[in-house]
Amino acid sequence: MTPRASAPARALAAIALIGGFIVLVVVISNSLGGSGDSHPGKRSSAPHAARKKSGSPRKVPASYVVQNGDTLTSIAQETGVSVTRIQALNPGVDPQILISGEKLRLR
Repeated sequence: MTPRASAPARALAAIALIGGFIVLVVVISNSLGGSGDSHPGKRSSAPHAARKKSGSPRKVPASYVVQNGDTLTSIAQETGVSVTRIQALNPGVDPQILISGEKLRLR
């Protein structure tokens, strides 16, 4: 191959690499949910967004059974118990690996 023929190929490869990077960033940002600013009319599917705070305190259940996709943060938001309190009451539970069906103490 002559140097003249490889110059367009190198430019095209650089453009393809940059384009692939941009596509990767867009896919990752969409899969993470984005900031929500791109769809101002869209309602949030987060459970805490639909709830209204009432004047009376929420009754905390004694325990919680872990479901698929649960995290300590989502459990804390749903039950009203802080993440640190859940961890203190359940010292043997790995917060990175919650198992479906596992029962967590909340009080």
